[in-house]
Amino acid sequence: QEQLVESGGGLVQAGDSLRLSCVVSERTFSSAHMAWFRQAPGKERELVARISRSGDSTDYHYSVRGRFTIARDNAKKAVYLQMNNLKSEDTAKYYCAAAGTWTVLARNYESWGQGTQVTVSS
Repeated sequence: QEQLVESGGGLVQAGDSLRLSCVVSERTFSSAHMAWFRQAPGKERELVARISRSGDSTDYHYSVRGRFTIARDNAKKAVYLQMNNLKSEDTAKYYCAAAGTWTVLARNYESWGQGTQVTVSS
């Protein structure tokens, strides 16, 4: 069973930065498209950013475009989310996910981490 382990969340102030990391145990990591989702209390899980297996393609939720950057290191089997200029509305639990297809739908991601909490105080 593939394991995804997120880290890097925390409590920060508006305008601060955080870098989330997700390390994947699966040896076929380089063949998976990766994504970060988030879910705030009472809201649906939403796609924040995704990156193709090669790293050549990325895609962002409109609300984080220009502030967040997704990247991956296939040698380290890791994916990252650099979050700058954080806002209170970014407060959520952030999840790393892996998919065999290039998709925006959460239901198409086969593997998920346990999540890491990001709380931004205004």
